[in-house]
Amino acid sequence: MAKHRRYARCQIGVITYYTVNRVKTTVANSLLNVSSYLDRIGYSGSTEPSAETLCALHRAHMYAVPFENLDIHLGRPIVCDDDRFLHKIVSERRGGFCYELNGAFAVLLRALGFDVTLLSARVTRADASDGPEFDHLTLRVDLPQRASNADLLSGIEQKPHDSWLADVGFGDSFIEPLRLEPGLELPQFGRVYRLLEDDGDLHMEVMADGKWKREYTFTLQPRRLLDFAAMCHYHQTSPDSHFTRQRICSRATPNGRISLSDLKLIETRDGQRDEHQLAGEEQWRSTLQELFGIELPG
Repeated sequence: MAKHRRYARCQIGVITYYTVNRVKTTVANSLLNVSSYLDRIGYSGSTEPSAETLCALHRAHMYAVPFENLDIHLGRPIVCDDDRFLHKIVSERRGGFCYELNGAFAVLLRALGFDVTLLSARVTRADASDGPEFDHLTLRVDLPQRASNADLLSGIEQKPHDSWLADVGFGDSFIEPLRLEPGLELPQFGRVYRLLEDDGDLHMEVMADGKWKREYTFTLQPRRLLDFAAMCHYHQTSPDSHFTRQRICSRATPNGRISLSDLKLIETRDGQRDEHQLAGEEQWRSTLQELFGIELPG
């Protein structure tokens, strides 16, 4: 049974937080098959809604489901609809961009008992300015207030109102979710991330070349999936969108990342980056199938 939410605002410092009251409803995602989704991401561990489970699911999703914009270049419209996201990612074994990947992941997490809130993020531009609202979809995940058996055994500290930033749709970014606590430096997989608080905004930053680089800015205001529809349309139709300029398919690996950027194959292993130019469209398609399991229509 799906969970719809009513939100009440409470102020802590200068950040506005939103408490959640669950309301039962008969509405469900008709295409969600939890077992099939878990099989899609190669996950066979615990499904208890705990911090350990959230981290493992997030990591598995990043390794299995690519960040890709291929439908845009095939002329296939991407619509903000949970069932369409699930069909594409689980049944067709495809990937997607942020609205699709985080939209589908939110459905899975809710089905497993996590509280999930859709958040709007403004991606940082090259000139350090913020992109528009709804530029990116990211997720706040709240865990049950009582520490789970899995977390007690794993040693993961769980706090009252334990909240996390989950994001499986930002491409080359954090592999495991970040604790939603400003000021913490959070190392993982050779990188360090942090969240900064600034006059009601939160900034997600990564350490790059010895200095902090801002990736995106967001607030904790709850959003609906349909709120992202206009920017989803923009990103797949505007010549100013970087998604319309080149094809990309990319996923994390346990020791780096592998990407197809048009006809360029980029592999990063243990910090070493190798690039290889593909011969043409036929090799691009065979590489797409071999490395990402994606077979596109001819």
